[in-house]
Amino acid sequence: MVQRFARELLSGLTVAIVALPLAIAFGITATGTSEGALVGLYGAIFAGFFAAVFGGTPAQVTGPTGPITVVATGVIAAHGLEGAFLAFIMAGAFQILFGLCRLGSLIRFIPHPVVSGFMGGIALIIILGELDQVRKSFLVVAATIVLMLVATRVIKSIPASLIALVLVAAILPFAEPMLRNLSIGPVSLNGTVDYIGRIPESIPSLSVPELSGSLLLTLFLPALSIALLGSIDSLLTSVVMDNITGRRHRSNRELVGQGLGNMASGLFGGLASAGATVRSVVNVRGGGRTGLSAATHSVILLGLVAGLGAVVQFIPLAVLSGILILTAVGMFDWESLRKTHVAPRGDVVVMFATMIITILVDLTVAVAVGVAVALVVHFAQSRRSKASVVQDETGTYRVDGPLSFLSIDRVLTRLRDDEPKLSLSLENVSYVDMSGAKGLLTFLDHSRGSDVEVDLKDVPPHVEHKLVTLANDEQRDNLRTVAGAADPASERS
Repeated sequence: MVQRFARELLSGLTVAIVALPLAIAFGITATGTSEGALVGLYGAIFAGFFAAVFGGTPAQVTGPTGPITVVATGVIAAHGLEGAFLAFIMAGAFQILFGLCRLGSLIRFIPHPVVSGFMGGIALIIILGELDQVRKSFLVVAATIVLMLVATRVIKSIPASLIALVLVAAILPFAEPMLRNLSIGPVSLNGTVDYIGRIPESIPSLSVPELSGSLLLTLFLPALSIALLGSIDSLLTSVVMDNITGRRHRSNRELVGQGLGNMASGLFGGLASAGATVRSVVNVRGGGRTGLSAATHSVILLGLVAGLGAVVQFIPLAVLSGILILTAVGMFDWESLRKTHVAPRGDVVVMFATMIITILVDLTVAVAVGVAVALVVHFAQSRRSKASVVQDETGTYRVDGPLSFLSIDRVLTRLRDDEPKLSLSLENVSYVDMSGAKGLLTFLDHSRGSDVEVDLKDVPPHVEHKLVTLANDEQRDNLRTVAGAADPASERS
């Protein structure tokens, strides 16, 4: 018991170290000022703590994320910090309402290509937003990225972002005179280096914003956008956590926890937040299994805030840009992008349409359009929206109908019966999209990890082709074991 408790606390410390530079970077990006460092940290502290205590995904870490920062930046620019804090509080109230109305289960109906598309669009928005710092301090940004890439491979025990931040911030005062206005011919390699500057050292205090009917009406749509995006972002992270831990999160409770977290964050002057995938994965790999580790990460950050002002002022903005750019690069669904030449054309159209609309219009519009296009593609391929699962007299589960984003969650829920052996027939599966294929492949991965022997039989050629082409190398090996799937080389020929 004591060992388990110590592991949770140690994991919380590790996550706090990872979260520190990210919270500062996202906060400064959202506000455009050094004051944003505290705004980002307060978001990680208060949203992170309340979501950990009241949420429905054990060990999930909540804090400022790329998608939320993109939306919050526009709200702060339009309504100022005070207006934005009220919008964050309203967004939290919406999320609580979503949870009480049991809307959390709707996340399963968001197609995989839509998720890939809007995450890719957000990543591009973040990268484009950092180009100004790249132009000013190209060498510093590049050095930060290279250091993080090297540290990730060489040093596993310390977060790469922290290593890069400390090393570059320590060396730069000595190297800056040589880097200032450095160029090769007409090409500028490095101009000036900007720093965060001193931030006020203070303990966060509760501040209730003034309310007026006209202001609430003005902030209604921005708050609803933050609530929708934060809910999607958080529940997608919950799905990732399920895939790692083998557990099933409680989506509606998670929305209530996220809502309470964002309300607390707004009341204490913090940035709106959501479930953060990278930080959550770090937490689980560090031994965190309950909300204690996630809550510990917030408490540690709170303890650091009071004395951070004197240190944070020396952090170069170019270092934070490098951290954000590499974080954004990691947001791309590279596996799906590499498979675009073999993926179903309809899914590829959905993914890139969502990505383009995210960049040019709006995140929520992109998701809505992406789902609508996915529905059109689905019904063009299959008239049926649902798939039925029946168990015959031999104990074999038979799937009848399409395996798509509309049906895959229901099918997999039916198959999770905790039996040591599972026989599954796909003979009557009429259509498989990317969401269905990815979901089934992930299910087979978890079954193998849980020592469940799966016998996949009667796989139609069109289904086998989709599974083989969309699987990674490890999943292909698993397919050969459970179904004798064709060798990738023979598929290509």
